[in-house]
Amino acid sequence: MPWKNTSGQEQRYQLVLEMQTGERSVSELCRELKISRKTAYKWWWRFQKGRLHGLRDRARRPRHVPRRTSPFWLERLRRQRRKHPTWGARKLAHRLRRDFGDQGLPSVAAISRWLKRWGLVCGRRRRPPGPVVVRRAIRPAQHSNDVWTVDFKGWYKTGDGTRVEPLTVRDLHSRYGLRVVLLRSQALLKTKGAFIKIFRKHGLPKRIRSDNGSPFGGGGPTGLTRLSAWWIKLGIEVEFITPGRPDENGAHEQFHRIYKAEVARAPAHTLAGQQRRSSKWLMQYNEDRPHEALAMAVPAKSYRRSRRRLPNQTVPWKYGKGWWRRWVRGNGEINWQGKRRYVGEAFVGDYVGLEAVRAKVWRVYFGPLLVGELHEQDMGNIRTAKYRHQK
Repeated sequence: MPWKNTSGQEQRYQLVLEMQTGERSVSELCRELKISRKTAYKWWWRFQKGRLHGLRDRARRPRHVPRRTSPFWLERLRRQRRKHPTWGARKLAHRLRRDFGDQGLPSVAAISRWLKRWGLVCGRRRRPPGPVVVRRAIRPAQHSNDVWTVDFKGWYKTGDGTRVEPLTVRDLHSRYGLRVVLLRSQALLKTKGAFIKIFRKHGLPKRIRSDNGSPFGGGGPTGLTRLSAWWIKLGIEVEFITPGRPDENGAHEQFHRIYKAEVARAPAHTLAGQQRRSSKWLMQYNEDRPHEALAMAVPAKSYRRSRRRLPNQTVPWKYGKGWWRRWVRGNGEINWQGKRRYVGEAFVGDYVGLEAVRAKVWRVYFGPLLVGELHEQDMGNIRTAKYRHQK
């Protein structure tokens, strides 16, 4: 209530004294003090019960909290935290449940609040968001080499127990299987070596479509990895399907189902033997097996080799006049104004370009792709761009 700038207790005492004398009406006193009649009578009755003590401000905390954490649990929590100073609320809750049971155990959220109240943890500082970029929607292929679809079929073992990771590459328009290569792992160098052989034999496509998983996609800026960043350097556009939408690469999934049914379920004894079986099956798939989407023609009749050749070496990106170029070190960092700023490991061994957009703010590009924004007042990482799929 809007009391004047004097002691609240003094004003309340003056109010009840005026009410006792009866010389002025309660309504008149309330208008002068700008309070309600209900408030005036509240202090009147409190004065009658407790005299001057009743005019003091009362604590607003509830008298009873049914789910309040007991002191016993708080002491147990303190002891566990002292034993394990790096543990968070979830791990501490698990240990308390194991040692003392569920009866009265505070929730994970309650443990987290108590740890923060005691100053034992602090919230993770969130970096301000970067620019939002909308990716182009998935587009159909009109000609051979418009879109190649790539994926790793789920691993399986040969007869001698060797684990193999089948890398499959297919032309979307003609349904032509370009390669099925069995690798021991999805490591970057092995996968890149397989693509070099495919590019040398069939040329370069306009676009490559893949899912968002390793080694094609990653969680860093632009969603690229070193492999897909290399594709960009070769002039190939990368199309990532929408997360959780494998149907956007459904034709390739169907290709995998056929390969599994006809080749992978009964593998050869050795990796070399299984590779020969896979290559023989792919030749039969391309040249003998009719395809309903091609009016029962075989894929080999529709496919034509790409005219774009694999260059002997890629050249560093060139950026516009007035831009700054910075070399990306082996740990994904660049040097900028005497400080190291992280831009992403996908761009290691190449230049990124920085374009000034306003005072102390630069946009960072990898070739034509926006990586994020570099703000002078930030430390460490840049503000990475958020790529969203066009609906």
